[in-house]
Amino acid sequence: MKSLTIIMTVSLGLLALTGCQNVKSAATTEAASPPSELKVSLIGMSGQSIGTAKLTSVQEGVQIELQVSGLTPGLHGLHFHEKAICEAPSFESAGAHFNPMKKEHGFLNPKGAHAGDLPNLVVDEQGNGKFNAITKAVVMLPNKSNSLLKQGGTSLVIHEKEDDLKTDPTGNSGKRIACGAVK
Repeated sequence: MKSLTIIMTVSLGLLALTGCQNVKSAATTEAASPPSELKVSLIGMSGQSIGTAKLTSVQEGVQIELQVSGLTPGLHGLHFHEKAICEAPSFESAGAHFNPMKKEHGFLNPKGAHAGDLPNLVVDEQGNGKFNAITKAVVMLPNKSNSLLKQGGTSLVIHEKEDDLKTDPTGNSGKRIACGAVK
């Protein structure tokens, strides 16, 4: 009878340990999960706040909902750039367009597009712009080559002119006029 008691005690002990390990694994996995939504503050060339973008991880990729004000009316190039550094006034610190697949720029370019290429931002006569689109070219999963949350992050940059969607490397979209760090 003593041997049966020892076996039952050992079995119960192993069951308890296994249960604890499962709880620990679940907690570790939960804590390491990437954010499903990020808010990005956008600054203009003088360092002033011009608006925000909400990035949401969706099944198809990433949804971008952007609202800005104080910009010149018209179309403006909008891209994800390779670094999460937004130093006004030029925002050159954001690096080049986010392009992990080494393609050329533009949706209309047969050798493109960059992962960071987005449709143009439309700004109305009052200087306000709204943008809502889903890009399938990027994700918010840190271990993917096309992740906006790669080590060091990325940025969302607004350019002064319309992106022609084909000319490499920037679509002739001109200077960078606003930037927001994505991290």
